[in-house]
Amino acid sequence: MADSLAFQNLCDIVARLRAPGGCPWDREQTNESLLPAVIEEAYELVEAVRAKDDAHFREELGDLLLLVVMHAEIAREAGRFDIDDVLGDVSQKLVRRHPHVFGTSDARDSGAVLKQWEAIKRTEKKADSHYLASLPKALPGLVRAQKAQSKAARVNFDWTDMRDVVAKVEEELGETKEAMASKDRARIDDETGDMIFAMVNLARKCKIDAESALQRATDKFVARFNRLEDELRMRGKQLGDVELPEMDAIWDQIKQTSNIQRPTPNAEPL
Repeated sequence: MADSLAFQNLCDIVARLRAPGGCPWDREQTNESLLPAVIEEAYELVEAVRAKDDAHFREELGDLLLLVVMHAEIAREAGRFDIDDVLGDVSQKLVRRHPHVFGTSDARDSGAVLKQWEAIKRTEKKADSHYLASLPKALPGLVRAQKAQSKAARVNFDWTDMRDVVAKVEEELGETKEAMASKDRARIDDETGDMIFAMVNLARKCKIDAESALQRATDKFVARFNRLEDELRMRGKQLGDVELPEMDAIWDQIKQTSNIQRPTPNAEPL
């Protein structure tokens, strides 16, 4: 169970750091200056979860919570809102968007829950009434693409036949090849983006998180490239001085003998 005294102690510490006579660095921070730290800590939290390192996971949760409290304290000092407002808002939203738990609605599976969630969100919007208006532009490209597709799918804008999804990938690949042949940079850029978007959709339909899949592919590439570099050193050679055919031959050997454990892919995020 959460300890309200422990949380209040954290809030008091942050307030003291920000007060006159507190920490000069903390006192200089603004909501804008803390944004890079929020993104960095979120990624470090993701890394800790994937590594299944509970000590690191616990530490990163604390770092992220600290930033939430810091942001709220800065807002409180300016008279905009405080941490109690933040807690109240999120608590009310959770109750409001879970009528199947706190009310009389009947949503018996996760699909029904998500559709209900989106319907409730639409009734809450005030400025831009467009369905995808709440999609953050600051999200990483792959994450934003998959989230846009997932949200569209919740209102039935989605293929039901996997063959249509694969056909779209093949169509976009063909158009990218045509664009490359034309040597039109703007067209190549546009078609490459469409091809990647189609691939993200394929991953989504396969219940694979595109961002996680790409991270794993990159990790695999880095591990194999490190082995390639080690092999070259054993031969008395170094990167940059070896031609591609020799490196390709070593790479193929590494692929054949590779025994890198593949983690279980993450399910599609909500």
